[in-house]
Amino acid sequence: MSPEITKHNGKAHTSPLRSMPPPSSFTPVTPHLAISPTVSVVVPAMNEAENLPHVFATIPQWIDEIVLVDGNSTDDTVAVARRLRPNVKVVTQTGKGKGDALAAGFAACTSDIIVMIDADGSTDGREIINFVGALVTGADFVKGSRYASGGGSDDLTVNRRLGNKVLTGIVNVMYNTKYTDLCYGYNAFWARHLDVLNLDCDGFEVETLMNVRAAKAGLKVHEVPSHERNRIHGESNLHVVRDGFRVLKTILKEWRRQPSAPQPEPTARPAADRGVA
Repeated sequence: MSPEITKHNGKAHTSPLRSMPPPSSFTPVTPHLAISPTVSVVVPAMNEAENLPHVFATIPQWIDEIVLVDGNSTDDTVAVARRLRPNVKVVTQTGKGKGDALAAGFAACTSDIIVMIDADGSTDGREIINFVGALVTGADFVKGSRYASGGGSDDLTVNRRLGNKVLTGIVNVMYNTKYTDLCYGYNAFWARHLDVLNLDCDGFEVETLMNVRAAKAGLKVHEVPSHERNRIHGESNLHVVRDGFRVLKTILKEWRRQPSAPQPEPTARPAADRGVA
């Protein structure tokens, strides 16, 4: 092993390079790219049987674990998921709301990285590599942005766009962040930060809660461009005014809450060894 040469006060110092993990610990992504962390994808779903074939088709085969959180569907959501991916892990939601579903799904994950996407076809699983890439190169929490260069949306109404802009601005002022998109449900993070996020809300305000708590805890947050598509089948449960007020209430409530301390990076798997090969 060749030594790593660094300079300090004009003098050269040598230190041994950290060894790379064995090849067996890497998951092939393309013929030229592999990653060493394991990745779980959480998909909260209620009566999304018609949409799941499209959603699952976009999730890469190299994903280690798919966790479907079923909100007590009355259609064939669970049966369709198991037909599409026989090894899917199904969690039956006991509470109500997207926040509750995500908390149940996160708790069931066993991978190093957790990615959350929607079951209505609005988020593209092929973008997951961008989120994972940002995490393995230094980020703690990665959020998708429809407003970042390369992002966009086919589904943002004037009211949703205005509300999101106002709420994003409030968070940026109150929490000293530079977010471009607050209310978007495509996010990824290292599983060791679950305690920091500590989801304790039920509804669509969950995305805002995660973004605020990540910032308050001092996590390294990185935005990646994402394109939101229209829901394929069915109708959204989002109510702009009602859920907008819930988001605002969450922002103000978090201002008074003490932040949690983030978990240190495991020493057994150094950051330099847990990246892209």
